[in-house]
Amino acid sequence: MSTREVCLLIGHGDEVLWCDASDSPNQLPDSRARWEAIWRLRDVLEEVAHSHPDGPLGFSAEDESTMAALTSALGKPLRFSVVAPEGMVARLRGRDVLVAAEPWWAEALRSASGIRHTPSGLA
Repeated sequence: MSTREVCLLIGHGDEVLWCDASDSPNQLPDSRARWEAIWRLRDVLEEVAHSHPDGPLGFSAEDESTMAALTSALGKPLRFSVVAPEGMVARLRGRDVLVAAEPWWAEALRSASGIRHTPSGLA
């Protein structure tokens, strides 16, 4: 299976509310359907997670601008996270932290992205 970026919208109790995927391991192009789902789910949306099949274990410049736009549009802070082969990082109150105890959906996100978990020992 080839790798691809996948996005999950997460609600209370780690409930997966919505999912979409790209055809590329290196980008998740803007999607009208994704933006409409974010707006429709804004009252229950708590986290936006996506995969980086080829790394990095961190947020890209494009991720940064998307996170700023979402925070501004929704008028509330969200948790943002990236799941990569070697671990997971989340943006919490303006800080990036390695997630040691990953939620149940992180491995499902890796699977849907076509990547295997290869922990670096840091997370």
